[in-house]
Amino acid sequence: MLSIEELYKIFLKHPLVITDSRKIEKGCLFFALKGDRFDGNDFAKSALEKGAAYAIVDNSELADESDFFLLVENVLKTLQELAAYHRRQFDVPVIAITGTNGKTTTKELVSKVLDTQYKTHFTKGNLNNHIGVPLTLLSIPFDIEVVVIEMGANHEGEISFLCEIANPTHGIITNIGKAHLEGFGDLEGVKRTKSELYKFLQKRGGVVFINRDEAFLSELAQANFRKLYYLQSEHPSHLVADFEVKFLGSDPYVSVAFLSWANEIIKVKTQLLGAYNFNNIMTAIAIGKYFKVPAKKIKTALENYKPTNNRSQVLKKKTNSFIMDAYNANPTSTKLALRSFNKMNRKHKVVILGDMLELGVSSPKEHRAIVDFARECGFEKLIFVGKEYKGILKENEYSVFEDVLALKKWFEKQIFKNTWFLVKGSRGMKLEKLLQ
Repeated sequence: MLSIEELYKIFLKHPLVITDSRKIEKGCLFFALKGDRFDGNDFAKSALEKGAAYAIVDNSELADESDFFLLVENVLKTLQELAAYHRRQFDVPVIAITGTNGKTTTKELVSKVLDTQYKTHFTKGNLNNHIGVPLTLLSIPFDIEVVVIEMGANHEGEISFLCEIANPTHGIITNIGKAHLEGFGDLEGVKRTKSELYKFLQKRGGVVFINRDEAFLSELAQANFRKLYYLQSEHPSHLVADFEVKFLGSDPYVSVAFLSWANEIIKVKTQLLGAYNFNNIMTAIAIGKYFKVPAKKIKTALENYKPTNNRSQVLKKKTNSFIMDAYNANPTSTKLALRSFNKMNRKHKVVILGDMLELGVSSPKEHRAIVDFARECGFEKLIFVGKEYKGILKENEYSVFEDVLALKKWFEKQIFKNTWFLVKGSRGMKLEKLLQ
């Protein structure tokens, strides 16, 4: 069996790691991972034929065929151990970001801000799980100055495990809310899991950034933590917390103000929709200031950032505007999106909500609560998509569709003019297909 030290020497000569045999590049290392419906060992020979330098496998029969098959006991475990080994070669800040909502947007904003001053490596897309985090770490170049890692979880112990691999020096929990209840059981399970980041940093003497405006976060950070607080203020000052940011408005894009170290008020007009994005922006400002990024660079980074990938994107179709927030949804994020949309000063507003997945036994109750909240907001029209909503709503109570294709068929026959739409649902609902 190949040791991690021996494999690392090979990795240094072939630093591109690929786990998908369809995306092989010449000279890469192919890790033959297993999934529910596939075994990467079956594609190892093909990977070599396509140009991979070596294939890391855990099928001993393959190892007998060629020296370019590198045999290990468990490919996934080896990938994780190699990532941890590579991480240990760096003495730089590694910032871990987790939380129920806003992880990816916060990661993007923090990275953009830090990258104006330091060479910053960060999680691409949402590679935030037991495979994505190792892949992110293995792609760290040797001239890097700061690393930003997004960590996701859908069951207890997962954040703790990812911390052991990534060994973060700094950490942020964006917030704690109702998501992945199938795996966590209840809100207490979510709190325990997310707080694993705090516990790891406490043990290692790391720094925790805490948004004082978010419920639960301060209680999770014990007195002997190294921590920095930031919060929303009416008037930017240095008096109540380490960092403060003022909310100026969000109709529809968020504007904020903060103080430079020279006590100059810096106003920022972002391209981010909704008051719910304020905390993500505030986190990026606080971390930028902590790492001594000049205020003007923070402002430029935040104003230039434009969301993509169905995360609060504004899409124009003729006279209508669609807030496409269809990357993910849970009860907490959906309620925040509805509240923010309700505050927008627009004459015609229509809401399209897709099922919130992975809520387990709480699903009917949580979907009913969202229906009731949306109704109380008084929008012009409510439209629901998916089996969860269909299962709790009476016939003719609202416009309800089995899936996005049924919705699209109906939608194309309707006439809407000068209307704003909020489109919100879990990734599995694929609501973006409405406009494709």
